[in-house]
Amino acid sequence: MPVTPDPVYSDTELPKQTAVAVIGGGIIGTATALELAERGVDVTLIEKGVIAGEQSSRNWGWCRQANRDIREIPLILVALNAWRGMNERIGAETGFRQCGIIYLCETDEELATREKWYEKNARPFNLATRIVSGAEAAELQPGSTRRWKGALFSFADGRAEPFMAAPAIAHGARKKGAKILTQCAVRGVETSAGRISAVVTEKGRIACDTVVLAGGAWSRRFLGNLDIPFPQLSVVNSVMRSKPIETPLERSCSAGKFSLRRRHDGGYTIAHRHLSVADIVPDSFRLFREFLPALKVDWSGLRLRLGQRFLDEARLKRRWALDERSPFEEVRILDPEPVISILNEAAASLKDYFPVFRDMEIADRWAGVIDATPDAVPVMSPIAKLPGLFLASGFSGHGFGLGPGAGKLTADLVTGSTPCVDPEPFRYSRYFDGTNPQPTTGL
Repeated sequence: MPVTPDPVYSDTELPKQTAVAVIGGGIIGTATALELAERGVDVTLIEKGVIAGEQSSRNWGWCRQANRDIREIPLILVALNAWRGMNERIGAETGFRQCGIIYLCETDEELATREKWYEKNARPFNLATRIVSGAEAAELQPGSTRRWKGALFSFADGRAEPFMAAPAIAHGARKKGAKILTQCAVRGVETSAGRISAVVTEKGRIACDTVVLAGGAWSRRFLGNLDIPFPQLSVVNSVMRSKPIETPLERSCSAGKFSLRRRHDGGYTIAHRHLSVADIVPDSFRLFREFLPALKVDWSGLRLRLGQRFLDEARLKRRWALDERSPFEEVRILDPEPVISILNEAAASLKDYFPVFRDMEIADRWAGVIDATPDAVPVMSPIAKLPGLFLASGFSGHGFGLGPGAGKLTADLVTGSTPCVDPEPFRYSRYFDGTNPQPTTGL
């Protein structure tokens, strides 16, 4: 497991009622709770384990506009603006710093891909991003053994500290009036007259008329028990951190077979820039047709694996009653083993490209479970089949940077406010209305 997330204590009493129940204490759930609390909404954040116990504390910590799907760009601009003021807003440290992110290009082909993304996505939105020459790339990210063809440089992008950010935002939400329950799994919902009337937790019932499901990799299972389909699979991404080390590299960077960012503690978070593991599980077969277009676009970064997780997933209940122990009580925290071979490949590449890292010491290795949708774009949307239910999930590895923007948009939808961005690209119905959404290339 990575550095333990900063602790967030649980309220001791279960409220009898709340206006909005937010299920899931990751970056999306905490940001949504903060937005709602600031608007004077009675909101209760409910987490089956600990705040940021899963992917929200295990990701790279990048807050980027560069190389995003064009559908996410308006939202990341909202999110980055929120990140810049978040520490002051909540009176706590999230680790956010505007450091810039640079994608170094070693070949003409790689540079052409970055230029294509820039022309199609960055230029129309006037993003704080530009293509730089090889010489400027070497100045921006000094000390490499390589000669660069050029780079995509997003100077307004930043980094934050995953083990600090969601807990700090949760504390901020509490200061604004939100209630927070941890080690408290939500088993399901009750309805009255065809709409949400309560959530039922392992500790009791909470009356409410609105629920936001921000359950990450657990969202499909939760919705399945309500007969609401959601095409979602999971990917395991391995990450490591070094002990503090002195280098001139302050900008987050992607090159070779590695990605890295400076950490708040003086070390670096390092991962493979491309490789993750897709465990074959029962849902892999159920959702094969939905995810086939994504595999056709690019599957070279996925290593398929059949192992223990197939059995673990098969054993978990797909159906349960509200008075039964739920899967969310059986598994409080998803804590997969990191794939050491992938991390070793990333470390070797980093040392080859930047010799300053040749003597670095690795302090920890871990893995996280990324929830993915067929088009690799999240859902932030009401669910028409069950009035009062909103879904904020499927962030496909992009959620940490989007978090504050996603919280704002979700709160807008819940309260009926004018949305901060057009919510149409994030609607749940796109998977079922014939739209046939596709992932984009070059991301």
